[in-house]
Amino acid sequence: MAELMLRLFEDELPAGGDPVFLPAVARACYVAAGDLLIEHPSGAARHEQGSAWLGSEPIACLPGASGARVLRWELVAAELAHSGLLHAAPRAGSAVKLTAGIELDPGFGWLMRCDEVAFPKGGVAYTHVHQGPGIRVCLEGRMRIETGGEASEYGPGEAWFESGAAPVLAPTSEREATRFVRCFILPRGCKGRSSIRYVLPEDAAKPKPQRYKLLGERFVDLG
Repeated sequence: MAELMLRLFEDELPAGGDPVFLPAVARACYVAAGDLLIEHPSGAARHEQGSAWLGSEPIACLPGASGARVLRWELVAAELAHSGLLHAAPRAGSAVKLTAGIELDPGFGWLMRCDEVAFPKGGVAYTHVHQGPGIRVCLEGRMRIETGGEASEYGPGEAWFESGAAPVLAPTSEREATRFVRCFILPRGCKGRSSIRYVLPEDAAKPKPQRYKLLGERFVDLG
């Protein structure tokens, strides 16, 4: 098994700030507010609020006229020494939101996926598993995660880890719509396919209230 760490940062990049340089690791950058120009060795692209960039190249991040708030996931070796915070960008703010140690079978090829999941009021994700681990962040509403005999609730800005293999039941707020963004690691065979599997046969045929917005997926090298 490959011993790795999936980590999530929240970066605040001020308007008119200097470019922020990040080394080559597998990452996803989701623009939670503002906009961001991402330069990489083969080109550049501007990303507006609600969009994401995924890749493994070294990048430069240039915030737009109103700055940018970025959720940044990185998949790194568990023993990696540096923290990933933006120490070389004194005008930028950076905080670790969550880290999780994971093990991936090197017998598979793997991909990183970033997407949004939206629920109407009172929506629920019936008891399910996924094909790989990931970290989620609530964007609006509230979500209750019931797994392993325990339950936790998450509101806007709060993050949680799911192993993928442990069954999860996830009811959402009865008072408002709920939406979260996630980055997770899946076998390459999941490219373009749903990774969810329902545990209870009676749930598989029920109407599913959640809606998915794929933001990007890229193969990753565990090398």
